[in-house]
Amino acid sequence: MKILVTGGAGFIGSHLVRRLVVQGGHEVVNLDALKYSGNPANVKDLEGKASYRFVHGDIADQPLVERLLREHRIEGVINAAAETHVDRSILDPGSFARTDVVGTGVLIEESRRAGVLRFLQVSTDEVYGSVETGSSTEDDQLAPRSPYSASKAGGDLLALSYWTTFRFPVVVTRGSNTYGPNQYPEKFIPLFVTNAIDDQPLPLYGDGRQRRDWLAVEDHCAAIEHVFLQGEPGHVYNVGGGNERENITVAEQMLAYLNKPRNLIRFVHDRPGHDRRYAVDCGKVRQLGWKPTVPFDVGLRATVEWYRTNESWWRKIKSGEFRAYYEEMYGKRLLDAGGK
Repeated sequence: MKILVTGGAGFIGSHLVRRLVVQGGHEVVNLDALKYSGNPANVKDLEGKASYRFVHGDIADQPLVERLLREHRIEGVINAAAETHVDRSILDPGSFARTDVVGTGVLIEESRRAGVLRFLQVSTDEVYGSVETGSSTEDDQLAPRSPYSASKAGGDLLALSYWTTFRFPVVVTRGSNTYGPNQYPEKFIPLFVTNAIDDQPLPLYGDGRQRRDWLAVEDHCAAIEHVFLQGEPGHVYNVGGGNERENITVAEQMLAYLNKPRNLIRFVHDRPGHDRRYAVDCGKVRQLGWKPTVPFDVGLRATVEWYRTNESWWRKIKSGEFRAYYEEMYGKRLLDAGGK
């Protein structure tokens, strides 16, 4: 197929684009605004391939989106473009609404007008809110608790309305916490790995007992591709790794892999509205024919090793705009916790 992937220079998007081009044999146009987490280095190996083209642009740019869809005769769209970090959404909620809701609206409307055959909205398990017991199913009520998850829920509902109203073939995936190489180092695993490499404190929110279900990026991308090709229009599919862990356990595991002391962990003041636990029921996507393949211990060790051996990738990021963000988010918290 000729597929437009948005956000394809980001973490999940870059792995997805590579999978579609190299393994799937699809023709891919990668549209990315290259904001703070979009990185051309993530897809540099695809440059020069006849089946791949990169376009620098915003999904909220209606004339650009319209032109790309028609010029390239796009048959399918996968929307992986999003503002994604909860902490940043607390600092700047408006940019999240613009990309995750307004941008999604522009993209899906132009896709409908262009006669696109398949549209997949990449979403998150965070739209269900904090789940104290059991697992969220696709029919559960949405209960987002941060500007990030609320903006993603808004994009989900907007996309699904296009099936109800127009019978436009939309599917939605809601993935659990994804990890792997090339993830921007504001996220939990890459932040803690890279800080530990430099013997810097690991700022762990609250008591560190928040629970997340971890999903390897290669498994997540395989699920997205599978649902894109096989999913039933108008349906939502939860995608989880089946690897539920407390944050403190994951932090200790990463320190052990790096042979670093546990006293690098600093318990810092929690962020507002921090969800305690996410968990999703993945029976529906398993019935469709997908299941995760990467055991968490194997995937986490490989991820830690990637950051250890690819310092040039993340040091460039952490020396730029990231420093001001890090100081704003963690500077006072670490001082209060006796860190530095």
